[in-house]
Amino acid sequence: MTTTQFTPPEAALVAIDIAKNRHEVLIEPGRGMRRRRLTILNNRADHDRLVEVLRALDRPTIVAFEPTGNYHRVLAHRLISAGLQVRLISSMALARTREALHNGWDKNDPKDAQVILHMLSIGATTVYSDPGCGRHNDLQELSKTHDMVSRAKTELWHRLLTHYLPLYFPEAERFQGNTRSDWFLAFLERFPTPRSITALTKEAFIDAAWKVIGRKVSKARLLGDIYETAQTSTGLPVDPDSPAIAMFKLVLAEGRSLIRQRAEIEAHAEALLADNDDYARLQQLPGFGPINALTVMAEAGDLRRFRHHRQFLKFCGLDLATHQSGQFRGQTKLSKFGNARLRRTFWLAAQVAIRQRDNSFRDRYGRYIAKDPENKHLRRKALTAVAAKMARVAHAIVCSGTDYRPFFDRLVPSGRTSLCRSREGAGQTATL
Repeated sequence: MTTTQFTPPEAALVAIDIAKNRHEVLIEPGRGMRRRRLTILNNRADHDRLVEVLRALDRPTIVAFEPTGNYHRVLAHRLISAGLQVRLISSMALARTREALHNGWDKNDPKDAQVILHMLSIGATTVYSDPGCGRHNDLQELSKTHDMVSRAKTELWHRLLTHYLPLYFPEAERFQGNTRSDWFLAFLERFPTPRSITALTKEAFIDAAWKVIGRKVSKARLLGDIYETAQTSTGLPVDPDSPAIAMFKLVLAEGRSLIRQRAEIEAHAEALLADNDDYARLQQLPGFGPINALTVMAEAGDLRRFRHHRQFLKFCGLDLATHQSGQFRGQTKLSKFGNARLRRTFWLAAQVAIRQRDNSFRDRYGRYIAKDPENKHLRRKALTAVAAKMARVAHAIVCSGTDYRPFFDRLVPSGRTSLCRSREGAGQTATL
C-alpha cells in the first residue's frame, strides 16, 4: 500500500463526497473536458444510475472518495463489482489540501468533491481494499463484535466492583478470580447478599453452592471461607427479595450473558480460521492469542498487500514523525495517524511479551531500559519500540510464510543490522 498512486492521463476521474443520505459526484470525463455534477441518493436505484453514467464514458474510470463511517462501503462494493477502480482519500490529507487550495477551513460537499478530484488527479490516493470480498467482512464483524462485547463486559465488571459489591457484599471482591469465567457471577446470582448465605447452616450452604462455583481446587475450604466472611460482612442489611437486589441480579445476568457471547464469538473465529496459515503463524508471536491474531487479520486484511514493513507500520500508526521548521526540530514520536485498533493490539501484546520468560521481545525491552530501569519515560519508549518490532515481525512471518523463531536476534552480530540484511532474513526467519 502507498499514499501515491499513478493516475493515467486518459482515465476519467470521479470524485464522490460521501454522506448518510446522498452523495455529491463530480465527474471529469477527460483532461480539459467539461466537468459534470451529479447528486445521487444512497439507494440501489441511484447507485445503478451512477454505474450506467460511468460506463457510458467508455474509457478507464477511477473513482475516489473519503471514507465516512460505513456509508461508503455499500457504494464502493457496487462500483468494484461493476469493474471500476476505487481509491481512498485520507481524511487528514483532504482537510489540509482543502485549506491550502481555498485558503480557509470553510467546507461544503461540492467543495470537498472538487478537492477530492484534485487529489485524485495528482495521485494522492490509496488503493481501496473492499472488506466485502472473501471472508474479510466476516472477520471484521467477528473482531468488532468481540471488541464491543469485551468493552461492555469490562464496563459491567467495573460497575460491579465500584457500586454493587461495596454496598451489598464488600468482602466478596477478594474471591472474584479470573474475569473470563462466570462462576463468581453465578455465585452472586445465587447468593447476592451475606444474609442469603448466613440464612443457611455452613453445611447446607456448602451443599447448595457446591455445583454453582464449578471445579475448584480446595472447593470445601473456599466455600467455608466465604461462609465465615459472610458472617462478619459490613454489607447493607438488604432483603434478598427487595427490588434493589433484583436489579443487582439483573446486572449479574447481563454479565453472564456477555461472557457466553464472547465465548461464542471466539468459537466462531476458531472454526472460521482453523485452516488459515496466517492465523496460526500470528499466534506463534509472544503475547499473541486467537483474538489478537483475528484483530490483525480483520483490520489489516492480507498483510502481503503491504510491500514493505514500513507501509504496514504507517498503516498501524506506529511510524515515527518529527515536526521541523527552520532551526526548530520537535520531538520524534509516533504519528498515531493509522489504525487505532491495530496499534492497541500490538501494544497490549507487547505488554504480555515483555513479562514472559524467554523471547527476543523481552530481551530487546531489557536492553532498552538497561541504563535506567526505573525511568517511566524510558520504559514507555521501550514498550513502544517493542510494539513496533512486533508489527514488523508479524508482517515478516506472513509475507515470508515462515514460522516465528524466538531468538533469531541472537544469531546476528551485535550492533545495528542493515535494512537489506533484515529483508534477507525475512525469507528465513520471522523476526525482521
